[in-house]
Amino acid sequence: MKTSNQTGLTAGNKALRRVFILAMALTAFTGFGQMPIFKRYYISDIPGMAWSADFYATHFLHYLGASVLLGLFAYFILDYILAGRKQFQLTPSAWFRIILMAGIVGTGILRVFKNMPDVLFSPAFTVFIDISHLGFAMAYLFTALVLAVMKRGWLRKVSYAV
Repeated sequence: MKTSNQTGLTAGNKALRRVFILAMALTAFTGFGQMPIFKRYYISDIPGMAWSADFYATHFLHYLGASVLLGLFAYFILDYILAGRKQFQLTPSAWFRIILMAGIVGTGILRVFKNMPDVLFSPAFTVFIDISHLGFAMAYLFTALVLAVMKRGWLRKVSYAV
């Protein structure tokens, strides 16, 4: 069954959708920038991309994008609970994306804690958090791409059988 994002909820709002896509692209790009790959593979040598080799710039932009995404998640969750729960149902693909996004947020929060000066994690746990965060992010991006090609939406109308 094909579903559509064009519903009565804000999932159909093009402005919010564009902000979501931009914030995801920003966090994905700057997340990869946290690894020193932009300097190593000369991406930062492209005119206008020198900032991408600056760890603190990519770190700040990653946190900024993550903050926008967390705000959007809160808005979408409240919108669904308050306005659309009786009219719309989350699709299985939506639940899968939500699980992946929860993994990204959870490991991201642990990474923020790891960056605090008074918080110490073991080296093995630190590597686990880092790899998990990267893995969840890559899995989400791949899943979002596949589901976009398949035109699988987040919501479908609830049909009550009488």
